[in-house]
Amino acid sequence: MNNDKTIKFNRLIPEFLVSNIDDSKIFYVEQLGFTIEFEREEDDFALISYEGSQFMLEQDHPTAWITGELNSARGRGINFQIEVNSLDTIITKIDANKLPYFKKPEEQWYRINTIEEGVKELLIQDPDGYLLRFQQYLGERNISEY
Repeated sequence: MNNDKTIKFNRLIPEFLVSNIDDSKIFYVEQLGFTIEFEREEDDFALISYEGSQFMLEQDHPTAWITGELNSARGRGINFQIEVNSLDTIITKIDANKLPYFKKPEEQWYRINTIEEGVKELLIQDPDGYLLRFQQYLGERNISEY
């Protein structure tokens, strides 16, 4: 856990309502290598980070801001892109913990106006079904060259 009392919070931090905070902490911290920046154990809450990306985890409770029935997989229709320095590091952790891939690692090129940006990416789901897309930036190329 980060014992530094000065935490720089991102301007947007997704908060995942999870079915079991302990299972989520095992997945994110022990298996994938996220850091717990702080937690309020009495509230079943934790702020976690990975190379600058931040998420809040909060266990289900009766007064949670729930807009509809919570079914598995949670977070349908959204994935959370996490840019990493080296995709190989996260691949090693996923493979060592025998976590299933939603989408195996592959190179992708995405058009942004007149250039393409390349990434190597993979997708996995957390214990509640939230979809995580880990990406390593590969660079850019001018579309007119191809």
